Amino acid sequence: MKNVWRKLTNVVCRRAAHLGLIDPDKQSPEEAGLLAGAFSRAGSDGIMVGGSTGVDPRITDGTILEIQRATKLPTILFPAGAACLSPHADALFFMSLLNSRDRRFLIDEQRRGAPYVKKFGIEAIPMGYIVFEPGMRVGEVGRADLVGRTDIQRAVEYALAAELFGMACVYLESGSGAPKPLPGATIKAVRRVLSIPVIVGGGITTPDAARKVVEAGADIIVTGTVAEREGEAVLADIISAVRKASGASGK
Repeated sequence: MKNVWRKLTNVVCRRAAHLGLIDPDKQSPEEAGLLAGAFSRAGSDGIMVGGSTGVDPRITDGTILEIQRATKLPTILFPAGAACLSPHADALFFMSLLNSRDRRFLIDEQRRGAPYVKKFGIEAIPMGYIVFEPGMRVGEVGRADLVGRTDIQRAVEYALAAELFGMACVYLESGSGAPKPLPGATIKAVRRVLSIPVIVGGGITTPDAARKVVEAGADIIVTGTVAEREGEAVLADIISAVRKASGASGK
């Protein structure tokens, strides 16, 4: 699939979008295919494949191929590092964890992975990745200097830096399994100063939470854990809430 980011931003021009997140480390490739089918039926706009820990590349390859058998939605790699790349993905969030204390997650994994991205011909989508409290596993693995949930100044500074670096989007992450999503005031402040899409993930487990995140200004929301725990019906309600809330956010 070509021009994944252009197609996704075309969606964002009309309404907020939803991406499902599947971690290859949490289930078999066959089970990932079933989960991707649930995302597709519920109305998701794409599937992110990745997690906060390293996975055998063969498992990542198998997971992506099973997802592509189950749905025509674009598959976008969300890798923990260079070892998690796959030539089968449609696109890649080529991200830098901007508030990491470890240069590995700022530039070293990207340096190592860049030649493979070029060789595989994967569409690279530059992303500024910012991890907020509580951070969960990704904050721990990424050695993040966590941004406070209400620390608007730091959130805006990091987000603006990402845009000035020329990144295509900014991802505000609370961590998979976070007890609640990022506060609306923080999302609004970031959205107000940027001209690039804002992605928000972590703690979005109910339709009401999804609605509030979109109304605060999120262009794209990401959910993963809720689909695994609550099932397809709840997922469909969340995605429906995302689309209905788009009108309230001005899209």
